[in-house]
Amino acid sequence: MKNNRFFVLGTDTGVGKTVLSLLLMHYFSKKGANPFYIKPFQTGCSHPLDTDSDARMIYESFPPLKGKNPEDSMIYCLKNAKAPYFAARNQHNPMNIDTVLSFIHEKGKNHDPLIIEAAGGLLVPVTEKSLIIDLVQQSGARPIIAARAGLGTINHCLLSLEALRHRGIESPGLVFIQKDTDPTSLAMVKENMEAIAMFSDVQVAGLIPHIPDFSHPDPALFEVIHTLISQKA
Repeated sequence: MKNNRFFVLGTDTGVGKTVLSLLLMHYFSKKGANPFYIKPFQTGCSHPLDTDSDARMIYESFPPLKGKNPEDSMIYCLKNAKAPYFAARNQHNPMNIDTVLSFIHEKGKNHDPLIIEAAGGLLVPVTEKSLIIDLVQQSGARPIIAARAGLGTINHCLLSLEALRHRGIESPGLVFIQKDTDPTSLAMVKENMEAIAMFSDVQVAGLIPHIPDFSHPDPALFEVIHTLISQKA
């Protein structure tokens, strides 16, 4: 597993993968590294410059990328908001896993680390024969899981960790993302962390709260990111 590649995954849709990816970019940049963000495929946007484009959000919120083209981070931009395989099929533009792996390899020649953001969770279909988890495995990237802080996250997290363990994919990182519209009580957050550690031996790295300014996140958040990338299963 390559230490300079991190694959950011979600336990569900809309859990905060892009926010976590952005924090990883900020963290490594402040450490003096030269990180690069990759969103191999995104659904629900027609162009990398669309308002719903995750790559655009990253480029606008990460100073070293401001003014640069988000297209440099994407391969497939698919209009319909659905699983990548079906979105690509709708556009008669089937995705090629080898193309994605080659793209990752090329970007890795000039950047370290690579922050690769998935479209959804581990068992989301990408092609007729491949799931996101297959791409994680073939890329050699370390999986970093973004999860909700509240009710339901125990089940979602344990299922995701079990899927990785079944494939022999080691050293997953896991962090909770707080929803600003419906914050979870700290008591429940602690219980959820306890349950996940109890049944998986994976410690949740911490809780990322609502971030008012994505371009200048609270430096205290980097302690959570440090714990996240340092933890071992």
